Amino acid sequence: MATKTLLTIDQYNALEEPAGVRYELDRGELIVTPSPAPMHNIVCGDLHDVLNAWVKKHNLGQVIYEVDVKLGEDTVRRPDLMFFPRKRLEGVDLEQVPLTVVPELAVEVVSKSDQPDDLILKVRQYLQAGVKAVWLLYRKTREAYRYVPRETKPQVLGADQGDKFEEPKLLPGFKVPLSKIFR
Repeated sequence: MATKTLLTIDQYNALEEPAGVRYELDRGELIVTPSPAPMHNIVCGDLHDVLNAWVKKHNLGQVIYEVDVKLGEDTVRRPDLMFFPRKRLEGVDLEQVPLTVVPELAVEVVSKSDQPDDLILKVRQYLQAGVKAVWLLYRKTREAYRYVPRETKPQVLGADQGDKFEEPKLLPGFKVPLSKIFR
């Protein structure tokens, strides 16, 4: 039987990421994934641009992408995109990683290297840590899966059905058609 070498968050923080890979920590286990494809970053960037503009215009908080967030004593994840309300970031050292405060919204743009079981585990970890909404964006099918606490099934939305990316409780008035994100 093989044994796993588990890392502490301090050991994880001391690691240097080589070019072309990304690290996360799942219950002490180091997760290594390849860097995403350019289209992944285009989708992330497009959503970041419209969401960040809205958040800044209404002074709601901060949109951050690709930063480690501590979800538990031995778990660090790196959502593609996050929204933090202003109050949630009060007193938080934004020079320190991983962030020790969780976002209210986490977005993952699904890559071909992502495994379904791993994605569901991530969603569960986000929600258990206090994230209020998690979106998984599937570029190939132009669909978005929206997860919220205490709901057993995600809401499935489609760009081709005219659905919108919106979170009225977290981002009042913000709406962007999925077709604009999945161009």
